[in-house]
Amino acid sequence: MQILCQVMLVFDIHCHILPCVDDGSGSLIDSVEMAELAIRSGTVGIIATPHCNMPGAFENFWSADFDAKIKELNGALLNRNIPIMVYPGQEIFAYGNIVERIKNNELITLNNSKYILVEFDFSVSEREMLKYLRMIMAEGYVPIVAHPERYFLFGEAPETVRDIRSVGALVQVNSSSITGNFGYYPERVASYFLENQLADFVASDAHSQYSRTPDLFSVHEMICENYSYEYADLLLDGNPLNVINNKEIR
Repeated sequence: MQILCQVMLVFDIHCHILPCVDDGSGSLIDSVEMAELAIRSGTVGIIATPHCNMPGAFENFWSADFDAKIKELNGALLNRNIPIMVYPGQEIFAYGNIVERIKNNELITLNNSKYILVEFDFSVSEREMLKYLRMIMAEGYVPIVAHPERYFLFGEAPETVRDIRSVGALVQVNSSSITGNFGYYPERVASYFLENQLADFVASDAHSQYSRTPDLFSVHEMICENYSYEYADLLLDGNPLNVINNKEIR
């Protein structure tokens, strides 16, 4: 039986498309080319999520400069007739008092919603992760854990993801993990998440137009064919759009 799995609308909540701020896009031209690739794969909205709050690496505390970069990129896309909207956001490294820094406008949520994309050290313990997730939720925010399939914790025991979901955190899986580009263990864990419907989002975590790209078409097809069209649509359209619009996640 042939399965019809046509991507109609895709929204990417984790993408390093903002130029010259981290290890993602290196120029405005690179960012435009990333957007061109994304639109060909059905993506119509991208949340720019530069690394931030990383001591000694990418602190990237929010400022007017980031607002200007978002506007400049959207202007460049409009001038080139590329119908993608880029929204503001950050991939916040779990360090220090995240909530206090959000209140001080040093860190921001995804498109000014209640949702926070948070990443951890790859060797983070479950106890440390839960501490940060509870801290975030205590202030009324909803944490979205970035690419947990890449953390050693879940590589050793993928079922542990149920513990972070039980406190109200959401789970974002990288497309490159599903397709096997990050290797065997992330692919195995990502498969476990999908098989048990423990993922809430799939995003590109794109860093360039050449590798780790924003192309989400192939992963949408994989999820559609291996699981269901409804699940693929939820992970890549329904739930991401609800984040952008600050609505509840199903």
